[in-house]
Amino acid sequence: MLTIIVCIKQVYDPEMPLSLFQLTEDGKLIPPPGTPPVLSTFDENALEAALRIKDVQAAKITIISLGDKLAKPVLRKTLAAGADELILLEDAQFAELDSYGTAYVLAQAIERHGLPDMILCGRQAVDTDAGQVGIGLAERLQIPSVTLACQVEVNGERIVVERISGDGMETVALAKPALVTVSQEIGALRYPPVKALMAAKKMDITILSAADLGLAAMIPQRVHLQRMFVPQRNKSDCQMISDAGPEEIAQRLGEVLIRTLKA
Repeated sequence: MLTIIVCIKQVYDPEMPLSLFQLTEDGKLIPPPGTPPVLSTFDENALEAALRIKDVQAAKITIISLGDKLAKPVLRKTLAAGADELILLEDAQFAELDSYGTAYVLAQAIERHGLPDMILCGRQAVDTDAGQVGIGLAERLQIPSVTLACQVEVNGERIVVERISGDGMETVALAKPALVTVSQEIGALRYPPVKALMAAKKMDITILSAADLGLAAMIPQRVHLQRMFVPQRNKSDCQMISDAGPEEIAQRLGEVLIRTLKA
């Protein structure tokens, strides 16, 4: 049986107006109270790619999600859609990891679980848009990877990917195991029926902490967020030069530019 791991990130709803968010004095982002998180849209595309493979051949799909205070009802949506297993990596240490730290922890969890035939990730997260975790995870696991897939198929021992390139489309074949990041062109995640949603509420979830993964107190990171702020726009001072000929307009414009540069 084909084994697939799909990495799913829990994010703030990107459809919420930015005006509803608040920033603390130390630059921390506070979402509107009572607003539930959602699954990152690109990661939903990755799950849909896995489910389409499962539609045509026997496959076991394992979902792995990482963070702190994860919303179990939201993540159970993946089980309702057709995934077979849900593993939550939940710890206070996982709250604000950068791409490097996220790939590091995911690699530890996947090695503990057992390397699958294929790992699927979204092309990027809808909150940070970094697009680094997938390829970073492949590097840590020392497996081949391909990005921006709009179609994924498994043909025997090969994974065949149709991907977006700079000048069109290209087809790439990889040996298993491999990692593929999936783009939105593959299509939205299918909507689970009510019966599946009810059944997913009764399915067991595996929850692992940093200690369960044997991780040290400090998880390595390469990027540290200093602060978050709303950029301040400079006041504009518009001067109209219209009561002169072309040569005088050019001269007066040059004088204004020189004064501005010296200011």
